[in-house]
Amino acid sequence: MMFLIYFFIFLFGLVVGSFLNCLIYRLALPSFSFKNLGGLRGRSYCPSCKHTLAWQDLIPIFSFLILRGKCRYCQNPISWQYPLVELATGILFVLVINYTFLGFLFSIFYFLISFFLIIIFVYDLKYYIIPDKIIYPAIIIAFFYNIYQLTIGNQQLTISNFLSALGAALFFLAIVLISGGKWMGLGDFKLAFFMGLFLGWPKILVALFLAFLIGAIIGLGLVLSGKKRLQSEVPFGPFLITGTFISLFWGQNIINWYLNFLII
Repeated sequence: MMFLIYFFIFLFGLVVGSFLNCLIYRLALPSFSFKNLGGLRGRSYCPSCKHTLAWQDLIPIFSFLILRGKCRYCQNPISWQYPLVELATGILFVLVINYTFLGFLFSIFYFLISFFLIIIFVYDLKYYIIPDKIIYPAIIIAFFYNIYQLTIGNQQLTISNFLSALGAALFFLAIVLISGGKWMGLGDFKLAFFMGLFLGWPKILVALFLAFLIGAIIGLGLVLSGKKRLQSEVPFGPFLITGTFISLFWGQNIINWYLNFLII
């Protein structure tokens, strides 16, 4: 029974991932607007030749494999972003269901947060910016989630989350001010505030530690491989989001392991 639930959730995640790819592409268009859904209307099309895609071109992952990574109409390569985002969304949705134990409201909340974080991950990786149109709704949803927790008697959790958000935001704001925006941007500051609201203490500490650790390892690898220089700009949002997901699902296990290690 659980296998079937996970399977259908995974398929649902693949479909959502396909939509996210469309949204990420159109989010950068000048015509995009959540207010009137401008930029979301109309059929999907090839970014290269602008040909409208048929239904058989839009099957998550399988269309990419069947077409061998090329557009059916112009034969230009299809970015690996498309199948990877679809696959990642499917896997994350399964992890969410496993984490929330099928609690409906909690699952919806974590699905929405995953939705926004995947967009930010890819958009920052591509364009070196965290879009306000995505991070602000994520902050608002996390804020009202905490207010809901307050109404059902989880005052300690709500206070912890708000203090974590404030602490993480002030830490990143200090980095932005000290570096004049060269080390971190205001987008990272907003994302850190969201992370605190979402994860709370002590998971926010785990997420930030992992973000800096993974960022340092990958940054060093890029410099040693010659793909980046020490002065090159590297988007930090993807590392923060990676740390967020790892901390969400396995943060408590990491904390327990660390505490046991100290005792030993």
